[in-house]
Amino acid sequence: MKEGIHPEYYQAKVVCNCGNEFVTGSTKQEIHVEICSKCHPFYTGQQKATSTRGRIDKFNKKYNVQNN
Repeated sequence: MKEGIHPEYYQAKVVCNCGNEFVTGSTKQEIHVEICSKCHPFYTGQQKATSTRGRIDKFNKKYNVQNN
C-alpha cells in the first residue's frame, strides 16, 4: 500500500433514530442512520401487506381472475 493516500479507519459507533447503537468499521468515527435492523419492518416482522394485497386485488379485477 502506498503511504499517505489511504483514509484513517475507525471503529465507528452507529446510532439509529430508534436509539439502537452498534459498532462497525468505517472511515468516519460516528454514523447516524434513520433505520436499522432493530426497527426495520422486514426484520421486526411488522411488514404491511396491505399495499401488496391491494395490487393483487386490482390485478385480479382487471383480468377477471376468480379466487378459489
